[in-house]
Amino acid sequence: MLGLLFIGLVIGALARLIKPGRQKLSIWMTLVLGVVGALIGGFLASLLGTGNIFELDFLGFVFAVVAAVLLVGVAEGASARK
Repeated sequence: MLGLLFIGLVIGALARLIKPGRQKLSIWMTLVLGVVGALIGGFLASLLGTGNIFELDFLGFVFAVVAAVLLVGVAEGASARK
């Protein structure tokens, strides 16, 4: 569980670095989006047969970062509308 939180924070931070512009997201929102991105990436990698949902290999990590970038964009858009 602690590993999932750590990798979620790393993936969330990478997603914020990749996404252009300034995001007004808290560290907790970054963590949540990173964990959700990690779960999505692990799930997609398991569908392709390269790992399982809780064991990120290279392809799962790439999917996780891409999913987190998309989630950061959605969260940024949702917070901008308020």
